[in-house]
Amino acid sequence: MNCPYCAASTIRKRGKKTELGYATFFCSACHRTFNERTGTLFNSLEVPTDVVFLVVFWRLRYKLSLRDVAEMFLERGFVFTHETVRDWESRFAPLIANQLRRKRRGQAGSSWHVDETYVRGHGKWCYLYRAIDHDGNLVDSLLSEKRNMEAAKRFFQQAVEVVGHAPKQVTTDGHTSYPRAIRETLGNEVLHQCNHYLNNRLEQDHRAIKQRYYPMHGFGNVESAARFCQAFDELRNYFRPRSIMGTSISLSKRRRAFLDLLRALQVLLQVAS
Repeated sequence: MNCPYCAASTIRKRGKKTELGYATFFCSACHRTFNERTGTLFNSLEVPTDVVFLVVFWRLRYKLSLRDVAEMFLERGFVFTHETVRDWESRFAPLIANQLRRKRRGQAGSSWHVDETYVRGHGKWCYLYRAIDHDGNLVDSLLSEKRNMEAAKRFFQQAVEVVGHAPKQVTTDGHTSYPRAIRETLGNEVLHQCNHYLNNRLEQDHRAIKQRYYPMHGFGNVESAARFCQAFDELRNYFRPRSIMGTSISLSKRRRAFLDLLRALQVLLQVAS
C-alpha cells in the first residue's frame, strides 16, 4: 500500500483503528495519517464498505424499493434513509457496471440478437436497446429517448467498443433503421437477418428488466433509468448460470458458485474504487 496523498511507500501501520474498525497508517514522507478507505469512493461513509456493497447489490438484484432496503438494514442495526440508498446506487452502480463490462471484454460470441424494449422515464417511454449472443450472454445495452437511425448506430458502436470485436451475424426485427446502421457501423461483410421469430429468445430475455422495473413504477429521469438498466443487465449477466444443455447442476454447487462470484465482485469493486 502507498500513501494516497504523496504515493510514497514509506508508511507504517498504527495500532489505532477507525470507529468502523479500519486500520490506520502514517506516512513518513508527508507526515499524514490515513486509513484503508482514504482516497477511495468509500471514504467519509459512516457505514462499513461491505454494507454499502450489499445495499447496492440488493437494490439492483432483487425487487426491493429504496425504503425496503433501508428497513431491512435497520433491523440489522444500520440506520440510513431511503435517499441514502438512492445516493449510493447513483454513486456505485456505474462503478459495478463499468468493472463488469471490462471484465467480459472479448467474451461475447459472433452471432448477435438485437432488439429494443420500452422503459418509462420521467413520465415518457424510452427505448432500451439490448443485444445477446447465441448462448444468451449479454453483448450490451443502451437506453435512448428516441428509436431512430442515430440511436441504432450509437448502440452498435458502443457494443463493439465493449465487446472488442464486430459480429459475423446480426439478427433483428423489422425496424427500418437496422440495415443501414449495421452496414455503416459494423461493415458490409456482417450478415444481417431480419426475422422476428429468430429473436424470440431475446424477447423472452427482456422479461428480466421488465419484471424488475415494474414495481418501481418508472424512473424519475432518463439518466437514472439508463444507469439502473445498464447496471442491472451487467449484474444479471454476471450471475447468470452457465451450464451445458442437457446437464444439471446441483443446488449446492449453484450456491457455492453464487457466493464465489459475490465475493469476487466485492473485491473487484473495492479495488476499482
